[in-house]
Amino acid sequence: MDRKKKRKTNTKKKKIDIINNIKKLDKKKVILTLVTIILLIIVFVLCYLLFYKYVLKRNFENSVLDFSNKNEETVFEINNVTFFSSCDAKNKSASSSNFTIENLYQYTDMALFITSPKEEKTLQNTLKNVYIDNINYSKTPTLGEPSLYYKNIYNFAKSDIVDSNLIDGKLNFNISSEDETNLDTPTLYNNLANPIVLSYVNSNIKTDYTITDTSSPITYDGTLLKKCEVLLNSISSSLSFDIYITNNLDQEFKTTVYIDIPLETEEESIYDGSVTLRKDTNFIFYRYK
Repeated sequence: MDRKKKRKTNTKKKKIDIINNIKKLDKKKVILTLVTIILLIIVFVLCYLLFYKYVLKRNFENSVLDFSNKNEETVFEINNVTFFSSCDAKNKSASSSNFTIENLYQYTDMALFITSPKEEKTLQNTLKNVYIDNINYSKTPTLGEPSLYYKNIYNFAKSDIVDSNLIDGKLNFNISSEDETNLDTPTLYNNLANPIVLSYVNSNIKTDYTITDTSSPITYDGTLLKKCEVLLNSISSSLSFDIYITNNLDQEFKTTVYIDIPLETEEESIYDGSVTLRKDTNFIFYRYK
């Protein structure tokens, strides 16, 4: 009986050992399987990242190459800008001893000449569409309210402000191929014959301001700034804007123009009445489409 009992006990023990061994094997398999899956995931992610990096690199190289091919030659550029800066005001009341200014404003007219290195006009270097966008003031005056207007070239250096020509966001130009056209509204000749003319206006620099010193004649120009005790650094300003061109081959170009409003030069100051300046520039239009 003891032998039988012992044999049964041994048999039972063997079964338990086998079951335990099987469980151990299953755990190893599970762990090995998990490790294999994790390694595969890591390898996949690494391969994906390497491939993605390669694709980005290739796309960048292709975009640079494409940009370079499109801009092998300059089609449009702005080589110079002509400025005229002065001042004007509106009277609210006047007497023999004083007068009161309702709105003292400083203005700067600017003419931007779009040119092409090639003198012969072709479909490539003539205009189909032009617009200005993304006006940004990198430096704003501490006195006044700056704004930008379109201006008829025949009113250049005049203090007239046409409210309807205020640029509110985007300015689209009419493109004309006629010999003569009305330039009261934003218009450019397709053969680059006329410049883009804009007027920067800083209005309400002084309001309801009374000038009591009338011993010298009142002149409606930059000398008013001095009479009204306006410091030039309080009205200094800088701005930028983008000009977009589509030519008659439907190629699209863009440049960003940066302007520092000229209030004085080595030779003259707006305090003297006005400032006239012709500034050489290097605004190249790059083709992006």
